[in-house]
Amino acid sequence: LSKFYGDVRAVDDLSLEVHPGEIFGFLGPNGAGKTTTIRILTSLSRPTQGTVTLNGFDVAVMAKEAKKEFGVVQQHMSLDRELTAWECMELHARLHRIGRAARKKRIAELMEYVGLTEYAERIVTNLSGGIKRRLQIARALIHEPHILFLDEPTVGLDAQSRRRLWELIRRMNRDGTTVFLTTHYIEEAEELCGRVGIIHRGRLIALGAPLELRRNLGLFAVGTMSGEEMKYVFFPDLDTATAHARSLAADVKAVTVRESNLEDVFIELTGTKVEEGI
Repeated sequence: LSKFYGDVRAVDDLSLEVHPGEIFGFLGPNGAGKTTTIRILTSLSRPTQGTVTLNGFDVAVMAKEAKKEFGVVQQHMSLDRELTAWECMELHARLHRIGRAARKKRIAELMEYVGLTEYAERIVTNLSGGIKRRLQIARALIHEPHILFLDEPTVGLDAQSRRRLWELIRRMNRDGTTVFLTTHYIEEAEELCGRVGIIHRGRLIALGAPLELRRNLGLFAVGTMSGEEMKYVFFPDLDTATAHARSLAADVKAVTVRESNLEDVFIELTGTKVEEGI
């Protein structure tokens, strides 16, 4: 799958398969191609080349059928700020041609599901960022999709709201929803995802379970201060890492031993940190 804008390769020869029932994380810095990929997967943008199939439906050829398979929560807030939370849900249900009795029942169920029953009559503009995001998720689930695309869902949220949203994502997944999650937060990918794909400058540079990717690099890191920057060497186990740390010269300062993480994987593959962009 590729998407070019002139000479810019926003998505460059991307190939992957997401398994039914998993939480798949698409990890990379801002500008790496995550949102462009989401737009292609949800038929909002056509690829320059390549195809997308959702539960057997080619997104370009059978767009109507494919759209029934997924819900999407975009990175930006796309709620009508002048409506109440219930009215936002009502409008979306009508757009999906859900009958009056069925939509009333479905909206009530979803509001309870995401913990928004008490906010049903509140005007959207008066809701907090975390509550707005939960409302976006409830709205995306109105037609009972099998797949949910979440594009940077916790950007701008405080730590407490982020944790609550994580619990909601886990719950949806336990209830059978396949989740495709884009993020540039290392902790979020490690906390939620069974597998991650790491994207850099439009290209997929790593794919696998977080533990698998860490194991390929080394599960433990020994860091030493070099100038104003920590330099790390990676080892398969704690004993080997500790032995290396003890073997260092006595005048070496600021020696640390810690577990590796997906940030280390990204840095080793690209030479930059995820938050530094591309």
